[in-house]
Amino acid sequence: MSGLYAISDLHVGFPDNRAFVEGLRPASGDDWLIVAGDVAERFADVEWTLRTLAGRFSTVVWVPGNHELWTTKDDPVQARGESRYRRLVDMCRGIGVLTPEDPYPVWDGEGGPVTIAPLFVLYDYTFRPEGAATKEEALKLAHEAGVVCTDEVYLYPDPYPTRDAWCDARIAYSERRLSELPPGTRTVLVNHWPLIREPTRVLWYPEFAQWCGSERTGDWHVRYGAVSVVYGHLHIPRTIWSEGVPHVEVSVGYPREWRKRESGPLGPRRVLPALERQP
Repeated sequence: MSGLYAISDLHVGFPDNRAFVEGLRPASGDDWLIVAGDVAERFADVEWTLRTLAGRFSTVVWVPGNHELWTTKDDPVQARGESRYRRLVDMCRGIGVLTPEDPYPVWDGEGGPVTIAPLFVLYDYTFRPEGAATKEEALKLAHEAGVVCTDEVYLYPDPYPTRDAWCDARIAYSERRLSELPPGTRTVLVNHWPLIREPTRVLWYPEFAQWCGSERTGDWHVRYGAVSVVYGHLHIPRTIWSEGVPHVEVSVGYPREWRKRESGPLGPRRVLPALERQP
């Protein structure tokens, strides 16, 4: 039986994670795979990973994470911000991988028809720690705590003045596309960052949540008919239910994290047909 699967945060810059990807195989030749961001930092590693997976799965759908959008000094591809994202999209199209810029594919297997909506929404510093009323106050608390996301160094928002301004544009674009879906459309919403704040409540360092999403997407799973929401980023693989909709984190994470589990790195999670039901 074919299925719709999802995985994220492959981080193949780590040799053990690259070896894990080399060993990934679909259960069926008709399986689809969602890759929900943070494949790697270097452009060539992202391309190798997605090309490898596209050669094995019937359909691969990718959304960017923050790590793909970094521009580091050791990457031969020095494109920044929107330009880097567009180069990644062009690369994906060249190898047959779907992106947030393409027509939304429809899963017609068991549990369908369901429209898969890959999103690139970013974050806008609205998941603020207690006591911070503004972005500036939230960043000040993070710096004082020594908990500052590396995005502040490597994730350039060009040509936008700030990352939250880029987020504004991406939210407007995504809302426009989602609102064009026919009434009653059932969706799987896919974004690297969680669409609701609840998954960030368990972070050891609450100051980090401001780099993890936007308050403005908190009702999208209801507004846009989601049967499931897929995300990554937090490296806390689990399922949270919100208003009857499962929000499934599908991250692999860093070797130092998955080595703590006897089972090792988690493989792709099945999204459809659904395995889990709300208690």
